[in-house]
Formats: sequence, C-alpha cells, structure tokens
Amino acid sequence: MTLTLRFLLWLLIGTSILIAGYAFLFQAGLSGGPDFRLRFQEVPLSAALHVLGSGTALLIGGFQFLPGLRARRINGHRWLGRTYLIAVLLGGIGGLVLSTRADGGLVGQAGFFLLAVVWLVSGWQAYAAIRRGDVQAHRIWMIRNFALTFAAVTLRIQLGVATGALGIPFDAFYPLVAWLCWVPNLIVAEWLVIASPRPTWGSAKRVPAAQG
Repeated sequence: MTLTLRFLLWLLIGTSILIAGYAFLFQAGLSGGPDFRLRFQEVPLSAALHVLGSGTALLIGGFQFLPGLRARRINGHRWLGRTYLIAVLLGGIGGLVLSTRADGGLVGQAGFFLLAVVWLVSGWQAYAAIRRGDVQAHRIWMIRNFALTFAAVTLRIQLGVATGALGIPFDAFYPLVAWLCWVPNLIVAEWLVIASPRPTWGSAKRVPAAQG
C-alpha cells in the first residue's frame, strides 16, 4: 500500500470514528438538534437500532481494510466482520423505518429508504460471498457496503458545506443530500473495484465456507 493510500485510509477511519462518537453521544442525549431528537423519540426502538448499529459499523468498518489485520489477525478480522455485518443489519432495519419520517418530503424519504435497502442488500451479498468461500467477491461487496456506511460522514460534510459555507437553506438542500450522501460514494467504490490492479484483491481464492 502506498503512502498516499495509507493516508487516505486512515483519514477515512478517523472521520468514521468521529461520526460514530457523535452517534453514540446522540443516543445518550448529549448531542443533536431538538427537532431530530423529537422525531427519533417517536420510534425509539428503530431509532436506537439505526443510531447504535450505524455507529458501530462506522467505528469498526474501516479497520477491516487494513492489510495487516487481514494478514496477521485473521480471526480478529473475522470477528470484527461478523460484528460489523450484524451492526449493518440492525442499522439498516432502523433506517428503513426512520426513512419514512425523514425531512425532505418524498424525495428525501425515497433517498434514505433506498440507501437503507442497498446497504442491507450489499451486506447480505458480502456475507453470502464469504460463506461460500469467495474471498474476491466478499471484498468487493464489503467495499460497496462500507461506501454506504460512510454516507453518515459525507452527509454531515455536505450539510456543513452547503448550509454553512454556501448559505443554502437546510430545507432546500436536505432532499438533495439524501441522495448525494451515498450515490457518489457508491460510484467511487465501483471505480476502486474496476481501477485497482488485480493484486490488490488477490486471486479469486476460495476458503472453506465454515471459516466465513
């Protein structure tokens, strides 16, 4: 891994940890705007599943892409992966419910609903691939899935730039950010899958399904 790629990976991990911390503080009642809190309190179980599941996925997901962890701590990689996918499952289920109450009208709600659906589907595909021993497909689906997990980070960056630096009203921008926070992430993920040289992913090696 080049120095630039290592820097970008640690930047991704660092920003993910920051937003994960914000999610945990939100769930504890220590952060977040009153309007969001009231909306989340209307469906407390779904809100808790989404916030805690998404926060946990953000907290640990980026570390799974560290080559050293996979090479030297394979059992740790597997257990973190299991925890991550359970967190995605819980966070996605909660996200499906919360999307129907999201700001931004039908456009915003549709964007967040589809994000939750694709997040859950890509997580299942990653799990199914490793269960059948297809490491190559598993890694590709995990890249796609974490790109969707990272939408929690890009959403807050985009909101900050749009409403803060550019002065765009929140109500006008929120329907757009429901799509902008994840669609470009998925495009970048696809580019990484296509553009990366084959040695990055290794051969289409299969491992015994029981190891997944």
